[in-house]
Amino acid sequence: MAKILRVNMTDRTATYEDVPDAYKFLGGRGLTSTIIHDEVDPTCHPLGPNNKLVFAPGIITGTNAPTSGRVSAGAKSPLTGGIKESNAGSAWPQLVARLGIKAIVVEGYPQDDGWWGLHVTKDGAEFFPADEYVGKSLYEIFPGLFDRFGDKVGIATIGVAGEMRMAMAGICFNDIDNRPSRYSGRGGLGAVMGSKHLKFIIVDGEGAPGVEIADKALFDQGRKKMLEALRSHDITKPGGGLNSYGTAVLVNIINEAGGFPTHNFREGRFEGAAKISGEAMAEYCETRGGVGTMGHPCHPGCVIRCSNVIPNPDGTELVSVIEYETTWALGANCGIADLDVIGKLTWLCNDIGLDTIEAGGTIAVAMEAGLAEFGDGQRAIELLEEIRKGTPLGHVLGNGAAATGKVFGVVRVPAVKGQNMPAYEPRAIKGIGMTYAISTMGADHTSGYTIAPEILGVAGKVDQFDVDKAELVRNFQYATAFIDSTGHCLFIAFAILDIPEGFEGMVEEVNGVLGTDWTGDDVARIGKEILDKELAFNRAAGFTKADDRLPEFMKYEKLPPHEVVWDVPDETLDAVFGA
Repeated sequence: MAKILRVNMTDRTATYEDVPDAYKFLGGRGLTSTIIHDEVDPTCHPLGPNNKLVFAPGIITGTNAPTSGRVSAGAKSPLTGGIKESNAGSAWPQLVARLGIKAIVVEGYPQDDGWWGLHVTKDGAEFFPADEYVGKSLYEIFPGLFDRFGDKVGIATIGVAGEMRMAMAGICFNDIDNRPSRYSGRGGLGAVMGSKHLKFIIVDGEGAPGVEIADKALFDQGRKKMLEALRSHDITKPGGGLNSYGTAVLVNIINEAGGFPTHNFREGRFEGAAKISGEAMAEYCETRGGVGTMGHPCHPGCVIRCSNVIPNPDGTELVSVIEYETTWALGANCGIADLDVIGKLTWLCNDIGLDTIEAGGTIAVAMEAGLAEFGDGQRAIELLEEIRKGTPLGHVLGNGAAATGKVFGVVRVPAVKGQNMPAYEPRAIKGIGMTYAISTMGADHTSGYTIAPEILGVAGKVDQFDVDKAELVRNFQYATAFIDSTGHCLFIAFAILDIPEGFEGMVEEVNGVLGTDWTGDDVARIGKEILDKELAFNRAAGFTKADDRLPEFMKYEKLPPHEVVWDVPDETLDAVFGA
């Protein structure tokens, strides 16, 4: 029988509880947002004693369902001030789920200056002192951790940015080669973990009983449908776009569409796009050789395999992984067209414990403020080192683009609810702009990836400039909340939108595990229930319609090459979720 592991940092106790009936059919984002909604005062300080940090594997995580190694981390965000779910792919949640743990709830507040780790095995959970690891590079400490605990464990941790409670600090998980490179990056949840003085949650799955599956035949039926859909869709299949070129296959596509934000959202095209694209990364891997790899999985059981290992000129490892969002944020957004520099900046984010999207957005705002010239990669590296060292400037930068813009009087700060926008220009792609505006999470493309129909033609092509997309945006957010709860990677959306059997398979997998009899109609219903809880939390935290708006500069600055402004009426934004 699955349990909830409740970790109290006030008295350093770790206790197992039965799962309440209300949580029985929840997982992933559905569970993290529900627990935060039920147990956290929306008006609390995100770094104070009354916030909680919740980790929840998805419903099917830990099974042999394809591409299902996802974890949701949830808390009140120190970056947005609202509810937050931040998602990552790793073996860590698979091990948690196989140990019969439905969620880990971290609460309470440290009573001294000590730092702690939690070691979770089939025999229970025990604290260990972690002061010796504090203040050090994640790449430096990871090998010793695997020597100490075994090379099959999963690690959830924070870097020095999280220790210093910086609002762009992420939570780091090891990848399949035990690098510190998989992140629940967005929203500053690493700072929440740091506020609890919890440095590690190390999970050993040896002897784990495995995930209980109520109807194995139904689960297997759904799993096979999902697998076939993923292996046949052009975007997700072996040798397809994501497998061959990684998520950065989107660089040239979005750049051509004029929606690739450049120089801190000044333009929609970057002249150096081809140099930082997925195709360029694949060429690096081929010509430089060595460890260079495309088609690298982020967790065991991933069949899409959109990660990569980027080599140095001599074939040694530069970094893993450079995602689309990363090569954009640390590249085009900062005017940097050098993959080696972007790789070094990515490595530093991994090492320090930073969200690459927020880090790139912050550097761009700092460039806007005159702290560096656009295109100056060496200065960008120096700015990240300021964060590592915890200098006064480093603390300003470490708290994100909006904070940096406020300190330096910058007007062009592309943020919503305090979170910097990702790699799609909302003036050129209106649906994703609406998603940024009204998402419960701040500017977040993963809340509802309308890029699929707007640019990629998945589930039918819609005009990227059309402003009448309230229904599209709403439906995508409901569906995404459900996917985030299953434990599947969001990229299954391409296959399940175009291949009905894939959608059926997803529902059957979940029914097989839980013993439910949900239909396709329940996907939207459950997604809406999750969003309603998140919206209620944010409203109680003080959010109003005024927070569901894009930055003012986008209404009057025309975006080249299309020379368009943000012109979606406020009434349309308000109609997505109603009054």
